[in-house]
Amino acid sequence: MPRNKFLLCSVALAAVLSFNVAQAQESEDRESAVDRVLQKVTVSATKKKDVEDVQSVPVSVTAFNADTLDALNVTTLESLSYTTPNVSLDDVGTARGTANFAIRGLGVNSSIPSIDPAVGVFIDGVYLGVNNGVVVDLFDLDSIEVLRGPQGLLFGRNTTGGALVINTANPTDDFTYKARATFDGPIDDDRGGLNSTLQATVSGPLVKDKLNGKLGVYYNDDAGYFKNLYNGDNHGEAQTYIYRGGLEWFATDRLTFLAKAEYSDSRVDGPTAQNRSYFDRDTFDFSINNPGFGESETTFASLKTDYDVDFGNGVITNILGYRKFNSATSGDIDATPFTLFHSGTEFLQEQISDELRYAGTFGNVDLTTGLYYFNQTLDYTENRNLPSTRPAPLPATIPWIFYGGGSQDHTVYGAFANVDYSITPDLIATVGLRYSKEEKDVDITYIRPRAECSVVDGTCPTTGNNGLLGLLGATEPNGFSDGDEWSNWTPKVGLQYFWNDNVQTYGYYTKGFRSGGYNFRITDVAVFLNQILPATGGKYGFDEEEVDAFEIGFKAGSEDGRVQLNGAAFLTKIDNMQREVNTAGPSGVVQNILNTADATITGLEFEGRWAVTDNFLLNFNAGMIDAEYDDVRFDISGDTVVDDQDSRLDLPRVPPVTFGAGFIYDLDLGDAGALITRANYQYRDRIAYTDSNFGWVQEANQVDANLTWETPYQGLQVSLFGDNLLDEVQVGNDTQLPFPGPLSNGVQSPYQQFPGGGTFSPLKKGRVVGIEFTVQR
Repeated sequence: MPRNKFLLCSVALAAVLSFNVAQAQESEDRESAVDRVLQKVTVSATKKKDVEDVQSVPVSVTAFNADTLDALNVTTLESLSYTTPNVSLDDVGTARGTANFAIRGLGVNSSIPSIDPAVGVFIDGVYLGVNNGVVVDLFDLDSIEVLRGPQGLLFGRNTTGGALVINTANPTDDFTYKARATFDGPIDDDRGGLNSTLQATVSGPLVKDKLNGKLGVYYNDDAGYFKNLYNGDNHGEAQTYIYRGGLEWFATDRLTFLAKAEYSDSRVDGPTAQNRSYFDRDTFDFSINNPGFGESETTFASLKTDYDVDFGNGVITNILGYRKFNSATSGDIDATPFTLFHSGTEFLQEQISDELRYAGTFGNVDLTTGLYYFNQTLDYTENRNLPSTRPAPLPATIPWIFYGGGSQDHTVYGAFANVDYSITPDLIATVGLRYSKEEKDVDITYIRPRAECSVVDGTCPTTGNNGLLGLLGATEPNGFSDGDEWSNWTPKVGLQYFWNDNVQTYGYYTKGFRSGGYNFRITDVAVFLNQILPATGGKYGFDEEEVDAFEIGFKAGSEDGRVQLNGAAFLTKIDNMQREVNTAGPSGVVQNILNTADATITGLEFEGRWAVTDNFLLNFNAGMIDAEYDDVRFDISGDTVVDDQDSRLDLPRVPPVTFGAGFIYDLDLGDAGALITRANYQYRDRIAYTDSNFGWVQEANQVDANLTWETPYQGLQVSLFGDNLLDEVQVGNDTQLPFPGPLSNGVQSPYQQFPGGGTFSPLKKGRVVGIEFTVQR
């Protein structure tokens, strides 16, 4: 739809709504936006019988209730990147929807599905086993909790950086509905088209006091934000469908079942990548000859059972989860108008998990204990079209395509117990311990030139066991099968002291682990066989990462809750840091997963809010991190030696400074409703993206704003909003490529910037403005 028609439709609809104001029914005294945001936010992070106020838990957590999420216009987890200190919730960019999350400097810079996430994502209590398909469209949420620091005791699945706990809305006891239509897009003339989203939910009792139900639907149609200079087409197009249902059955006064199921289908363009040998780093210009695609289907289901018991006045909870994710992608990785490096993937993940736990109270003791089981299978295939690397003897009639991938079976067993002991009513000691055992079995096929090869058994019938390399006299093996297991104990000890009902301090020590694993993307076989294997003592995989974390913090607030200030200081020691070391090579990008170094990360973070008046609220956050290597055991600088130059490099994904501030102003218009103004500014420092520091992401200044008219029509509101209003250029990653930039009269392009070679730098959306209509009861 042309922009002028879009604006006319928006104005016309707003006029119709205002015309009907006189017909609005009178409602009770409204609750202001400030009061809604100030409502007590409860969190499930401690997994106790009753959810707790975020201000009372001894954990660094930022929690968002449904009203706050609406105020921040949260549509994906990435939307929260600019609201929380020391947190980066980015999409990796290579395959849309693949998380590249980092908290307090711990994260994964990879789309390889066989490396475990450092930041765990849990939806309705179910852990997502891979980063793929995580940064998806969100709707109908009850809350999101962002936990900073290792959470391996109660969550237990590789949460060395932190955890994101997402709680979708439950079926309600009363009949409710909500519908929303959102239209947004670029206002800059040289960019794409309209992004439309429609969503609706209906919820209520099916059998009074016995059975509640809920249905939700979501549809997004994005015409593409960017303009491809190669052909003038819009790029970044997407279509997404989500269907969600829920049932809550109160079987008895003690026994409750909550079942949820969701199916999503997404069809999107491939990565919108800029090669910074061709275009200025501070523009949205890009030119690619392969628009690519990303197709994915996800089935997700959970069943939560709660049974109240007299034993300790407690509750037994069981959470059974299932997920199946199936995707195919194609991308222009050279990010140029030439066919230098195009890549496609196919990926299938299927997981099942079960957590059985008990939570109860015995005098001065709060006990939480349980058992955990998780199993997932991964099947991954990748191809690379790299005609520019074709060896001279190879006939042009034979395609020079790289194929390979792997399969993995991954099982986890766990048992945990946590005790909070009230030494006095105000002094609480915490002692916890978790045992985990992980097993991984893999079949890996090297990604290298081959014809009609099978990733399942590694055979290449057309050209023999060594594929196309056989024609060149190569005798490398085709791959390997292997297995390994890791077991460990995760302790936690801490103290919490309440100075009064509104002020507490806490401190704790905990340990976290991220299990070892295998690389599905072995592209430089000679390096792997001759350098990587000797460096790992002959082990085909990489070892687990170990984290020791220390934290002290405070949470303070006024008696009426209108002023809050929270702060924490932390120290994290990382041993055997797992890193994906990226280098340019004949296979395009060589990505070796290794235990590269030991490191120390220290930092501070603060969050606060102040309701200056009944209708004006200020909020702010700030984070500072200092990170350095203690011992480097692998060449991460790329100069073929391990020396002080490696130790002096910046740790990737660690912004030294993040800070932000915002406000909410609620203007009561009497019979005309209310006008709510929200604005937020967030700054994130420049960060290194690759271990070698050749790839980096520039600093970000993010400004978002929202103006909402709550009409006197009960439940009807209209919002105008803008995201990234300063039009900042941001990317998902900055990976170096082996392809030189363009020459003009023998002179390098003026846009040739550090890193020295070409780059694959997937762009994020710039300035966006939009309008939203919501009706609810």
